[in-house]
Amino acid sequence: MSTAPALPNPALPNPAQPNRSARPARTGALRDLSLLPVADGLWRVVNRSGAVLGHIELSTDGIDERFAARRLLAAARTTALGTFWNIDDAADCFR
Repeated sequence: MSTAPALPNPALPNPAQPNRSARPARTGALRDLSLLPVADGLWRVVNRSGAVLGHIELSTDGIDERFAARRLLAAARTTALGTFWNIDDAADCFR
């Protein structure tokens, strides 16, 4: 009796299709900040009291990935803080 190959489990990560929303693997290293996934490649930076400080957005040119940090100034205004090679450096500028 032959067994059919197992179908991929959608609950498990698929290395062929990386999940960008699960990208920040070291959120524990951020201490007083949390990164909450908003959309694919976009995270909201929130402090310990729950105040939104800004956003980090992933951009790629097909080869390299960069993380742009934007600080929230008012309800609809932001200012660019910089573009970084990894998400930990982008989150660091919110401290």
